[in-house]
Amino acid sequence: MSDIKKVVLAYSGGLDTSAIIPWLKETYNGCEVVAFCADVGQGEEELEGIQEKAIASGASECHVVDLKEEFVKDYIYPIVKTGAVYEGEYLLGTSMARPVIAKAHVEVALKVGADAVCHGCTGKGNDQVRFESCFAALAPHLKVIAPWREWSMRSREDLLNYLAERNIPCSASLTKIYSRDANAWHISHEGGEIEDPWNEPSKGIWTMTVDPMDAPDESETIQLSFDKGELVAVDGKELSPYNALMYLNEKAAAHGVGRIDIVENRLVGMKSRGCYETPGGTVLMKAYKALECMILDKNALKFREQVGLEFSHVIYDGRWFTQLSKSLLAAGASFAEDITGDIVIRLYKGHATVIQRRTPNSLYNEEFSTFGEDEVYNQKDAEGFIRLFSLSSRIKALNELEKKAGK
Repeated sequence: MSDIKKVVLAYSGGLDTSAIIPWLKETYNGCEVVAFCADVGQGEEELEGIQEKAIASGASECHVVDLKEEFVKDYIYPIVKTGAVYEGEYLLGTSMARPVIAKAHVEVALKVGADAVCHGCTGKGNDQVRFESCFAALAPHLKVIAPWREWSMRSREDLLNYLAERNIPCSASLTKIYSRDANAWHISHEGGEIEDPWNEPSKGIWTMTVDPMDAPDESETIQLSFDKGELVAVDGKELSPYNALMYLNEKAAAHGVGRIDIVENRLVGMKSRGCYETPGGTVLMKAYKALECMILDKNALKFREQVGLEFSHVIYDGRWFTQLSKSLLAAGASFAEDITGDIVIRLYKGHATVIQRRTPNSLYNEEFSTFGEDEVYNQKDAEGFIRLFSLSSRIKALNELEKKAGK
């Protein structure tokens, strides 16, 4: 282990990573530990004083990297274009942030001349696979250290005792109930009472959105404007990708929009229950899909949905930096070239409902779709179409009748 001279640790300021810093120095013969913290929009409270905490825990320095705009523009927006939703409900908030964090982690490691990178993911979760797959694709020469797969500590009490024995300050306590992960797109909640699928989540679970039952009795509308698949304005205001998402989050959260409670299949083979809050993301995905339905024809939309299904697993499984990911992203971007227009959504007590649509690229034509009299559609044409469309079924049935008659 003496070959490890410098390690860059993905540092959150929490109990686990506070204990990892001294553990690394003790385990790897006094190696230098550089802390790295990614700002992906998790909030100022989580980042407050984080550099001081890292130094107090034994890090030589702490790099806080602002990734908010890059995260939304280069990761969230492209994912939205694919329509990726995991297992029908999960909008991939945790997993979509991992590649931008891993990329920045590697960049810091290369900048400071580190021999290794380290993360605080447990051996039960998906994130260990996501991060390490990204490390392998971006910097395969760096050693990866995963303390939860190496050390003997198994509980929060073990970690607290470990820090206390070394007089390292930590604000964590044994009273933590939930495991949470937050970024600009969402916040996830696991643990506590929801480990039993029969238990209803308590009000203490939710932190980002208003309880739909306590939401305002008056609805609110919000307009999203897209140009070639990019969200360019909200309510007529031109905003940067990150600021646009923050605006959507604020509006939708106030009406209790974006809550889900699911049992999902983890990549490592077990099922887990999670409660997720994705207010702005729910509105953005719904608006984008509404425009797609106006613009893409049946076969194009069907294929885009297949792209979204496949890409949801690519993202969930941590395969962003792969050939398959690149191809699926290109497919989403290709479809997005025509996604231009405006969508109005009504927010009301947990619901986001599309109520208005307009686009210069619409395939919807009222003259053809009307139930009233028209001069552009000859209904007799449908007869020949149906006969040809059902021809194979007709031939199969006729063959079966001949076989029965031959008996």
